[in-house]
Amino acid sequence: MVRGRISRLSVRDVRFPTSLGGHGSDAMHTDPDYSAAYVVLETDAEDGLKGYGITFTLGKGTEVVVCAVNALAPHLLNKDLGDIVGDFRGFYRQLTSDSQLRWIGPEKGVVHLATSAVLNAVWDLWAKQEGKPLWKLLVDMDSGKLVSCLDFRYITDVLTEEEAYEILQKGQVGKKEREEQMLAHGYPAYTTSCAWLGYSDTTLKQLCSKALEDGWTRFKVKVGADLQDDIRRCRLIRNMIGPEKTLMMDANQRWDVPEAVEWMAKLAEFKPLWIEEPTSPDDILGHATISKALVPLGIGVATGEQCHNRVIFKQLLQAKALQFLQIDSCRLGSVNESLSVLLMAKKFDIPVCPHAGGVGLCELVQHLIVFDFISVSASLKDRMCEYVDHLHEHFKYPVIIKKASYMPPKDAGYSTEMKEESVKKHQYPDGEVWEKLLAAQGN
Repeated sequence: MVRGRISRLSVRDVRFPTSLGGHGSDAMHTDPDYSAAYVVLETDAEDGLKGYGITFTLGKGTEVVVCAVNALAPHLLNKDLGDIVGDFRGFYRQLTSDSQLRWIGPEKGVVHLATSAVLNAVWDLWAKQEGKPLWKLLVDMDSGKLVSCLDFRYITDVLTEEEAYEILQKGQVGKKEREEQMLAHGYPAYTTSCAWLGYSDTTLKQLCSKALEDGWTRFKVKVGADLQDDIRRCRLIRNMIGPEKTLMMDANQRWDVPEAVEWMAKLAEFKPLWIEEPTSPDDILGHATISKALVPLGIGVATGEQCHNRVIFKQLLQAKALQFLQIDSCRLGSVNESLSVLLMAKKFDIPVCPHAGGVGLCELVQHLIVFDFISVSASLKDRMCEYVDHLHEHFKYPVIIKKASYMPPKDAGYSTEMKEESVKKHQYPDGEVWEKLLAAQGN
């Protein structure tokens, strides 16, 4: 039973100085500090449960997202949680259609990141009140109720409400067996932790060796800054993992369209499964051009971590611009919008291989992929989810990886809750960690 009126919304700027070790570094983001706008929702319900939501950032600018969250707060305060989830589509549209805030979106950029953080907290609270992990809440939900949570505006030319319902109904067949499969074996993952662009060859080798020992069979390497260096590093990692294991490449939007095609022709000898974000994430036709050009080389195109919304994904699918779709649980408008993209991907028969890592992205997106397999795609063919081994120790319910697979979470909620001690220490700029760092920089 969903209960309680939202009595308080607070948001904090939490940053981790990952740039000091080169963690997360790529061709475009050379010094990221993995960060989050961290939202807490409280209600007047006697159960004392709270909803926690995050959106991922890279340091500077998190304070802007915090401002946007506060601007959205009036839409939630004093609202009954039952009324929100009872008409979740209406509430989603209310948040994304505020006539003044919409101008600085719409449904993209800072205002959409803030929307994601707020709604992630709502879903966390709903799942906690139901006593289920989020994936289980979704799997057990009636198809009609689930469809009613989604906003189909702008995508009905590709996916109607009736088609979405039909996909979910078809997904009922074999659902119990797939849930048992997930609980027993988990969802296949790949690692990005070995080959950040800022890592030395020594670090790369050490991390790669350790990953192989731990049973990893799928690896991603960052490319795009220097061709000769890319060739050297790709050769290094391919030689280490051998010809039979899967290698992916990620350019993080570094190239123009012709440059992407030329560069990948030079890296094709290393047999990458895909090139991720080869050009601007907004360039749908550019991705389509690259995708077509790389077919003879056997290389797919993957993108999505910086796709603003379901409308961009719709066009990427329509234009045959990608072979692997990468949702991000904190860039899209929370679970509501992510589900609409999962359903579109199912219709186009494109595998979803989510973006993860950062702060809490692994914790969140694991729920979406487990739901996708059980209730939507019913397939693991060409599917895997990114895993990055950073910052999980700061979460109350961290991901569990076994045999290079995500094991479905068993704790109630969306796995978004961080340890209060970690939040206090890493709050910017007055947390203990940042007071020391900023004082040292000031000297």
